[in-house]
Amino acid sequence: MAIIEWKKFLIPYEQAVEELKVKFRSIRRELRRKNEYSPIEFVTGRVKEVSSILEKANKFNIPIDRIHFEMEDIAGLRVMCQFVDDIDKVVDLIRQRKDMQIIYEKDYVTNVKPSGYRSYHMIIKYPVYMADGITEVLAEFQIRTLAMNFWATVEHSLNYKYKHNIPSDVRGKLKNAADAAFQLDQQMLTIKDEIKDAQKLFEVKSSLVTNIMENILTLSSLGKIAEASRFTEQLNKLLEVGEVFELTSLLEATKRVLERYKL
Repeated sequence: MAIIEWKKFLIPYEQAVEELKVKFRSIRRELRRKNEYSPIEFVTGRVKEVSSILEKANKFNIPIDRIHFEMEDIAGLRVMCQFVDDIDKVVDLIRQRKDMQIIYEKDYVTNVKPSGYRSYHMIIKYPVYMADGITEVLAEFQIRTLAMNFWATVEHSLNYKYKHNIPSDVRGKLKNAADAAFQLDQQMLTIKDEIKDAQKLFEVKSSLVTNIMENILTLSSLGKIAEASRFTEQLNKLLEVGEVFELTSLLEATKRVLERYKL
C-alpha cells in the first residue's frame, strides 16, 4: 500500500481508539460522581505504527489485503485497575456492552505466560461510523493492574533491546520480578477496604476545600475582603488536620455570608 492509502486505512482505527477511550473514561467519571467505586483507574489507547503492522504481518504470514480481517490489535486499549479483583469487574463491564461484539478472550492473569506476563485480553469488533457508512474494526483490550502494567512495560523495553531474545539470566530476574509484582497485588488486595476508605475521604475533603475556596473568591470579587481573609485563615488551619465535619461547617459558614450579601 502507498503511504496515502495507509493513512486512509488507519482512520477508522484511530476513531475507534478515541471513541473507546472517551466511553471508558466516562464510566469512571460517572461512578465517581455517584460516589461509587470505579474499577477503572485510567485508560490509554494507541494505533499500531505502519512499520509494526508490516513486521507482524510478515511474521505471521498475513497477506496485506487480509490485515483488516486477521490482525486483531491494530487498535489497542489498556484499562488499568488498582486491584486484581477489579479486572473481573472491568471484563464484566465490557461483556455487558451492546456497542461492541466480543470475538474471544484470553486470561493471562489465571493462565500466566512462562515469562511471567499477566493481563486479561479481550478482542472485540467495534463499529465505526464513517462519512461513507459503517466500518467494523477489530480492537484489543488489555486489562491489568498498575503493577502488571509496570512489569509489562519493562518486558517490552527488554524485548525491543534484545530483539525478543532476552538472555536467560535477565529472563530469570524478569520472571522473579513478575512474581514479586503479583505478590504486591495480592498484598494490596488484603487492605483494599482501607485504601478505598482513605481515597474516599481524600475526595470528600478535596471537594469541600474546592467549594470553600470558590466561595472565598466570590466574597473577594464582591469586595468583602475582611470576610474573605477571615475564612482563608480558617481554611489554612484546617487544610492539614481538619476533619470533614469542620470543613463542612466552614463551607456552610461561607454560604451563609454569601447569601446575606447577595440579598
